[in-house]
Amino acid sequence: MRAKLPYPLAMLQSGESHDPFNVLGQHRVGDDTLVRAFMPTAEHVEIDGTAPMQRIPNTDIFECHLSPEQAAALPRHYRLTWSEKGDNQTHSAISPYSFAPLISDLDLHLFSEGRHHHIYRLLGAHLIEIDGISGCRFAVWAPAVKRASVVGDFNGWNGLRHPMRNRGASGVWELFIPGLAAGDLYKFEFINHAGHRLLKADPYGQAMTLRPDTASQIAEPSHYTWQDEAWMSRRASWQWMHAPMSVYEVHPGSWRRREDGDFLDFRELADQLIPYVSDLGYTHIELLPVMEHPLDESWGYQVSGYYAPSARFGSPDDLRYLIDRCHRADIGVILDWVPGHFPKDDFALARFTGDAVYEHADPRRGEHRDWGTLIFDYGRREVANFLLANAVYWLEEFHADGLRVDAVASMLYLDYSRNDGEWLPNQYGGRENLDAIEFLRHVNGVLHARFPGALTIAEESTAWPMVSRPNWMGGLGFSMKWNMGWMNDTLSYIELDPVHRSYHHDKLTFSQMYTYTENFVLPLSHDEVVHMKRSLLDKMPNDAWQKFANLRLLYAWQYAHPGKKLLFMGGELAQWHEWRANEALDWALLEHDSHHGILALIRDLNRLYRTLPALHRHDFEQQGFEWIDCHDADHSVLSLIRHGDGQALVCVFNFTPVPREVYRVGLTCAGSYREIMNTDAAHYGGGNVGNAGRVVTSDRPWHGHPCSVDLRLPPLGAVFLLREEIE
Repeated sequence: MRAKLPYPLAMLQSGESHDPFNVLGQHRVGDDTLVRAFMPTAEHVEIDGTAPMQRIPNTDIFECHLSPEQAAALPRHYRLTWSEKGDNQTHSAISPYSFAPLISDLDLHLFSEGRHHHIYRLLGAHLIEIDGISGCRFAVWAPAVKRASVVGDFNGWNGLRHPMRNRGASGVWELFIPGLAAGDLYKFEFINHAGHRLLKADPYGQAMTLRPDTASQIAEPSHYTWQDEAWMSRRASWQWMHAPMSVYEVHPGSWRRREDGDFLDFRELADQLIPYVSDLGYTHIELLPVMEHPLDESWGYQVSGYYAPSARFGSPDDLRYLIDRCHRADIGVILDWVPGHFPKDDFALARFTGDAVYEHADPRRGEHRDWGTLIFDYGRREVANFLLANAVYWLEEFHADGLRVDAVASMLYLDYSRNDGEWLPNQYGGRENLDAIEFLRHVNGVLHARFPGALTIAEESTAWPMVSRPNWMGGLGFSMKWNMGWMNDTLSYIELDPVHRSYHHDKLTFSQMYTYTENFVLPLSHDEVVHMKRSLLDKMPNDAWQKFANLRLLYAWQYAHPGKKLLFMGGELAQWHEWRANEALDWALLEHDSHHGILALIRDLNRLYRTLPALHRHDFEQQGFEWIDCHDADHSVLSLIRHGDGQALVCVFNFTPVPREVYRVGLTCAGSYREIMNTDAAHYGGGNVGNAGRVVTSDRPWHGHPCSVDLRLPPLGAVFLLREEIE
């Protein structure tokens, strides 16, 4: 009759041991020492090549009794040598079960409270040295599973080989495996409470294999030497509210491609993108998500590896190189960040232990049916800590200058894109997601405190109040918010045939009713040039001449309107077709004067925006803007003044294809005004209708001002006038 195994051994043998360290490694038995090893594929095992271990009958557990003298001679971190079944080779490794607990109780406590800003330095896979022994420390948060193991190339992906130590109520499992190296592939294997086996990529993994593979990869410790000290020092005291900020939004997979059609890596992007952006005069680039994602068509917005720069574009140090090079060229880098949802792929966060761990368990709060994704459970402190530390990670480890937070509206409202009966109210019966609100406030507070000058920017499409106001005022604490109202109104107006625009004049003027309630970015983003919405150029009405003139007028309106600026790549080329994420921009268009003219206009608008305080000093304040005449709907003309540092810039817009040969504009200050911008200039592809570079005021009062000037307004054009100083 077969002897019954003691319970701890039986659980280990069955692959369900909750505490393998209670069985494996060295243990005192009376005066002797008992050493055990669990070697499911081994034929013969020895300790340090001298003390044979005996297999416990009908198990894969080997053990050896050592006398006090033998135990005294045994190193604390002893080596096992073994031969595999059917393998004539000898294998050798230091036992992982000879090491003490790895993560301190204080760290685990802070994590359980959601307050560990650097938990990514402990969880995940990290090459370290313990007692002079090199290896990899693995740690994963997997609450309420029976067993957690590390599997990988190094153990034949056998979940019985390296079961992990459980750290009690924290839900964290850990194991140090000596001898592993950067590049080794791994995952975590769980046996959950239902007895099901799951194989999961590391949520905190800092490198992953290229899709379609889904393994995590032990990351090489960074050896990058930063050279952006001057930039980082300036950023800490940067008065961004009163400084120019124009952002070039980039999808790194489709800005350009190699000749063979493959992606540029981060270093190639640095070599090609930075000179281009510098020449155009942008202050920042914004990268669509560079975190690992399985599906190219998601553009990076369905993230599977929140801590892993995508293998499509190179290594983590390659991304550091790109950001460092940008900083040395005086270009900031904003990263798109996606804490609002994550994909359902079964190798990643979804149902991480077979149960809802990272997502809310109730699909009425935990699922975006429109997007086919899952929603984080922001009220679970370990989940909130995962995301908080992730935000810290990109700013601290990669020197990112800020995060643009995707889909904030979907986080704030429990009934977002849901019908009655498909959502659960909060504890007070309301539709606000109180956990998400607290999470966003906490993240913004931590980032602003830890990284002075770094920005957080909300993509928030509703009238939620005080998105970009500090926590202490009751706001969400973001630095800025995308002005989706301005974008929607402006595009819906500019797409109209000019004959109809006089009836919709308010679409351009309404923004002044709310512009100063938030710190706004004016976005012409990737979302406006996909999904059959047409490219910006193709949105414009009528023939080709009017399309180009309207596009030039749109860009001038964006730069004259208060708010920071953002344009998605390809807009400066005036692409005819929508953005196609699987191919490069249509660079050949620049061979045509009309397209090259748009590029030249963007370059000059950025130059004016950066050099004229009137265009940026008071982007968020009423004193920086003054209407001259916002009521001339009959002619579809708008005139305004931008103020800053004593400078007054006059901007006049004609939204019809009819030139206005004599159009009177009232001005406060008499004198000579230089025409510093005319979107109809031949240089930009226009017809050169304008004011010969200069106009002089007369004493005739107009628009309530003491003097005025007669302007020649180009069709579908804008002119900017700056008063010449009298010496």
